[in-house]
Amino acid sequence: MFAKIIIDQDAKALDREFEYIIPEGMQVLVGERVLVPFGPRILQGFIVGITEKSEFDASKLKPIKEKIEDFAVIKPEMLSLMFHMADKLHLKLASCLRMFLPSEMRTDKIKELVVHFCRLAENFEMPSAKAKKQIEVVEFLKQNGREKRSVLAEKFGASAVAALIQKGVVILEAEQVDRVPEFDVLKSEKKQLTALQQRAIEEISENKTYLLHGVTGSGKTEVYMNLIERELGKGKTALMLVPEISLTPQVLANFKARFGEQVALIHSGLSAGERFDEWRRIFFGQARVVVGARSAIFAPIENLGIIIIDEEHEQSYVSESNPRYDTHDIAAFRRSYNNCALVLGSATPQLESYAKAIDGEYQLVEMPVRVNGLEMPKITVIDMLMEMRHGNNNIFSIPLMVELKEIVKAKKQAMIFINRRGFSSFQRCRNCGYVAKCSDCDVSLVYHRFENRLKCHYCGKRFHALDVCPSCGSSDIKQGAIGTERVVEELHKMFPDVPVFRMDNDTTSVKNGHRKILNEFRSAKPGILVGTQMIAKGHDFEDVLLVGIVDADQSLFQSDYRSIERTFQLITQVAGRAGRSANQGKVFLQTYSPRHYVYRFAANYDYKGFFKREANLRKVTKFPPYARIVRILFSHEDEKVVAQECKECYEKIKEIKEKNAEDFVYLDVMKAPVNKIKNKFRYQILMRFTLENADALEKQIYDSVDKKAKSSIFFEINPNNLS
Repeated sequence: MFAKIIIDQDAKALDREFEYIIPEGMQVLVGERVLVPFGPRILQGFIVGITEKSEFDASKLKPIKEKIEDFAVIKPEMLSLMFHMADKLHLKLASCLRMFLPSEMRTDKIKELVVHFCRLAENFEMPSAKAKKQIEVVEFLKQNGREKRSVLAEKFGASAVAALIQKGVVILEAEQVDRVPEFDVLKSEKKQLTALQQRAIEEISENKTYLLHGVTGSGKTEVYMNLIERELGKGKTALMLVPEISLTPQVLANFKARFGEQVALIHSGLSAGERFDEWRRIFFGQARVVVGARSAIFAPIENLGIIIIDEEHEQSYVSESNPRYDTHDIAAFRRSYNNCALVLGSATPQLESYAKAIDGEYQLVEMPVRVNGLEMPKITVIDMLMEMRHGNNNIFSIPLMVELKEIVKAKKQAMIFINRRGFSSFQRCRNCGYVAKCSDCDVSLVYHRFENRLKCHYCGKRFHALDVCPSCGSSDIKQGAIGTERVVEELHKMFPDVPVFRMDNDTTSVKNGHRKILNEFRSAKPGILVGTQMIAKGHDFEDVLLVGIVDADQSLFQSDYRSIERTFQLITQVAGRAGRSANQGKVFLQTYSPRHYVYRFAANYDYKGFFKREANLRKVTKFPPYARIVRILFSHEDEKVVAQECKECYEKIKEIKEKNAEDFVYLDVMKAPVNKIKNKFRYQILMRFTLENADALEKQIYDSVDKKAKSSIFFEINPNNLS
């Protein structure tokens, strides 16, 4: 018997199946991990097929050395998904398989946690009167039954415990224990459904894809929970995805309260041990509901009855590092494989998703009213140019400052949104124009005043802040656009006695950072929470009556065809944090472009009007969802190598374009907007073509790219970020 094996190495030359002999007496399964000889080394591999006959000369094949586990770690569905991703997303087979396992498990850095407990033997002799610590251990165990060895050692000394074990007075028992993620404890509370919620649940009844379009505060989470309950009642399982920034303690606690030990959590805040144990619980069927961020789409859960992607418009559902994939594509495959329902929920769906719903590819389910019956928060658009003309050079407009004072006086809460962390976006010399840039990346450094450091937000490198210009020696240093740190500083000046909390990547990088900040803010009356898009989703604070959007234009003028759509989404989502209880909320939106059409639609929560205008613009200009963008990104330490290989591939694609001229809308080669990241130069080929022959063209283009190139090559379809 022979095994087809994929070697666990992320190399182009090894991106295929290798055959090995299955030794006599060794029982193996498809999906098992094994150790195999590969040249002079012993490497890990995954069995993806077993055959009685070999395609090669059997005398030249080597035998499998040994099995790593006694069970198949890759389930049949995941194997099918691997081949699908390799074919459709142009990924290496090993890269796909790696996503299905905790990384520490692959590298053998984590194992099951075994805890040793001590109990008294049935017939034992008491230690001598001189061994006082040993007697204390015996008396403790008489009262408590059994205890962890580590606890006893800490209380009474390790030598006393060891002596009792050696004498046979104490019996040692090993037990595998799960490392359980921390979460807030809430009471299980099933809410009374509104008529709209009940209708939504009834409409989502078949095994197809649904777009649940519900305004913020319409009770989508309760709909999700009821749908999950329904599937559990049928003996099925459920997968619930939320963006990483929406994985608040409140969301996790709600699911734990409703579904208890059936819930497994998967997100970046878990320790390696917690992540491994949660994966094991899912794999062995101990957890029937998986709640997690993007990577949870690869959870080894079987018998799926429903897949839910909340806030489906979120950019974080697209992986922008290798291996690159869109969670929606993986969810669609798993929906088809399991013949289950897929629910995409959002108050501001992607244009692509809403277009599919309009065309009938998805079924549209709408929830246009908040559960509390209140109107959406009133959004006031403030012209910051007019504020400046009236002498206000503060980062806050006069109306926002007045309303903040009212909130503080009433002992209520406010949220201030600025989607830029740090104190300022750059430091620049006013005398010669020098801008501090990262030595490894082609980007300006962000000034963080709290640490008095300049940081690169691409590679994480830190540098000394500028006191004097290194180019001309001038001490006249200008700060760039404001960030969260600067906003917090200004609020402290205005309200020295009011607690002000900051929530961004810098303050939440430690374990349970989100949880600590949000719990402190919840109990602060009055209180102000300043944050990036982390504060825009998943939060439900009944005393938040005011939201201030400091710089609404930040995402508007980026060189990306989705920038206007993202601006609309961010405004709508962050505005939805206000007025979620008995009182209607207020939102103040500060802009230097108050007449831009996106603000008119956002202020009226008019998603359909916005969709109609934006979709018409994209249809005319041939952008997704009415065309397809393909980007091939080349990356290498040597700029000459990457430039040459990019040029050679471009020439091949030009030949394809000449034969299919009517399908191509655009084709060009260029440096990537961020030309260098982590000391690697980046070039790209950008193309856009019509949908009619898109799949065939995409395959031709991929096949034309030299797989043996020295550069790292990334193939992206409708990329989320063109920088």
